Amino acid sequence: MTDNGKIDKMIGEMVVAAGRIDAPTIGLIAEVLIEAFDAGARVYVCGNGGSAADAQHIAAELIGRFRREGRKPLPCVALTTDTSALTALANDFGFERVFSRQIEALGDKGDVLWVLSTSGKSPNIISAANSAKQRGMKVVAMTGGSGGELAELSDVCFTAPGEWSDQIQQMHQLAYHIICEVIDEHFV
Repeated sequence: MTDNGKIDKMIGEMVVAAGRIDAPTIGLIAEVLIEAFDAGARVYVCGNGGSAADAQHIAAELIGRFRREGRKPLPCVALTTDTSALTALANDFGFERVFSRQIEALGDKGDVLWVLSTSGKSPNIISAANSAKQRGMKVVAMTGGSGGELAELSDVCFTAPGEWSDQIQQMHQLAYHIICEVIDEHFV
């Protein structure tokens, strides 16, 4: 039988964590993205596992729309979706290069790389951030814990409160939905 008291405790922990979200950093990320889109630049998004799914979700919200009818489509590419490229790059260059190689091929000065890593320590995400910086791109990051190396590499880093990956990802989802709403409001 399900223990509703335990479920209530879990909900309470998430509410407390959501109350510790850094709103100014969410606003800064939205500003970086809006500035890039206003300048005609592109946004590339990547992450591993659940964060890869979040990257796809973000790209869909920006290419389509979030809540507002009539918003123009915004150029956003999830680097996590082309299985042929991902497997070929992993095979030929190693998994650490699956995203950086795509950035080297597609990224231009002024574009933005938006990375998601619950630890901030994922080697392939760090490699992508380094490649983006070398190309003159801005890097926005969503991490957890201390932010890891990504906190140092990024122009703006949102570090989610939470102890476990699922908690951190839920805070990332809350934050990126707010960012998408701010972007929608700007472009309608």
